[in-house]
Amino acid sequence: MLKTRLLNCLLLLAFCSNSILGTAQGLSSEKIDSLANKTLEMFPLAGFAVSVVHNGEVVHAKGYGVRSIKTQEPVDKNTLFAIASNSKSFTAAAMAILVDEGKLSWKDKVVDHIPEFTMYNSYVRDNFTVEDLLCHRSGLGLGAGDLMIFPDGSDFTVDDILESFQHQKPVSAFRTKYDYDNLLYIVAGEIVQRISGMSWSEFVENRIMKPLQMKASAGSFKRIQNANNIALPHSSEYGDLEIVDAYTNPLMDAAGGIYSSVNDLSKWLMMHLNKGKYGEDQELFSVKNQNYMWKAHTMLNFSARGGGKYKNHYKAYGLGWVIEDHNGYTIISHTGGLPGMLSKTVLIPELNVGIAVLTNTLPGGYAYHMIPQAIIDSYIEAEPTDWNAFAKKRLSGTQHEVDSVVNAVWKTVDFAKDKTIENSDYIGMYKDNWFGKMEVYEKDGELWIRSLRSPKLTGPMYYYKANSFAVKWAYRDMNCDAFAIFALDEEGKAQGLKMKGISPNIDFSFDFQDLDLKRVD
Repeated sequence: MLKTRLLNCLLLLAFCSNSILGTAQGLSSEKIDSLANKTLEMFPLAGFAVSVVHNGEVVHAKGYGVRSIKTQEPVDKNTLFAIASNSKSFTAAAMAILVDEGKLSWKDKVVDHIPEFTMYNSYVRDNFTVEDLLCHRSGLGLGAGDLMIFPDGSDFTVDDILESFQHQKPVSAFRTKYDYDNLLYIVAGEIVQRISGMSWSEFVENRIMKPLQMKASAGSFKRIQNANNIALPHSSEYGDLEIVDAYTNPLMDAAGGIYSSVNDLSKWLMMHLNKGKYGEDQELFSVKNQNYMWKAHTMLNFSARGGGKYKNHYKAYGLGWVIEDHNGYTIISHTGGLPGMLSKTVLIPELNVGIAVLTNTLPGGYAYHMIPQAIIDSYIEAEPTDWNAFAKKRLSGTQHEVDSVVNAVWKTVDFAKDKTIENSDYIGMYKDNWFGKMEVYEKDGELWIRSLRSPKLTGPMYYYKANSFAVKWAYRDMNCDAFAIFALDEEGKAQGLKMKGISPNIDFSFDFQDLDLKRVD
């Protein structure tokens, strides 16, 4: 009987160990190669890199395609990509380090560190905490104020951002709803700077990248030390694959500025899987604070019964990470996107698995999402899915919808091209409280519009219908053309101006709909 009980205990222990560590081995390196090469064949995609870590080892780290369609130089495991919003997890980690050192508390009020911080009302301003900066529950809308940082080239400063929140309108009650935000991560970076005396980029490089031996990575495009192996951004939004300008605004760093490689990110992922430890039992941050970053701070959705392919029960945002369940496993992840760059990092703590996929093409067949999803499926023993076929179908459907809407707008513009417009009724200077001035002026007999603070936002205005125009921006790196809708007085003279994107697929950071421009001259 004792032997039977002992055997049963050993079997139970083995079962529990397998449940904790996972028995699935994931896709082999050869199968990842096959998946990657098929992706390159199916989509207009310049290049990408993939790394997978498992049980403390790098089991795959390779590049595919090219860094630039002009030079045809190949991507390898050390090629640097913009990781965009995957930088947010580094900002959370930077704050965790300061919390561990007793220099900061997650519950600290932001105004205690930045007295000039503003919000849309005094209660929210006075009660806004450090953790509120990191979990997208401010009450502001999706991407609120992002026109201050997209496209790059504007002259907005941290001070402008701190002052701007009082002019932005909430779309929900404070701490009740998830709406993704970039500007508040810039505020978090400012707190890191004020406490440490280093810029956010310097802090991340010295306190995170250097200890982890992420030797090629940098906190900002302008801080890259060796520019010999950088992936250039590409876009296929207008048909043919073409190179676009790299996003270089350092104001964005704490929200999305890091450049890294899959080789370096492997070290970052293994540190997280090792509960904040690296090297010879050194600790970057405590388990307590890792757990706090991976806690569900803001719910996106919840289902008691679960559903879908993965029997999902919940999806939430922690601090710099998205948290959800797939087939009973917790998946910790984040994505990132900048002009011509898309990326994803993934952790499956229970299986000791980490994945990074960095791409230099938008949309690139959604390779940044589809490739890691195929790898995740192999580890959690999900029903296999042809993710490339799924992406092809989805892209085709989305593109058809977008084309039908956008083409209809420009067809209407073409029909109205002979309509006589009194340009003088619209010419003038208009001002929004957070975005500043935009000028409507005449150029070669046509109406044009330009932002005084964001020079790339300039372009001709074409009459659409009623009191509205369609703006075709000179900036073409992303599809962000917009409607300009004028408010007229009783004489038909414009007194105000509102805007909204034309394409249903416009990136949320082009928040034209949040502008409220009033004539000032």
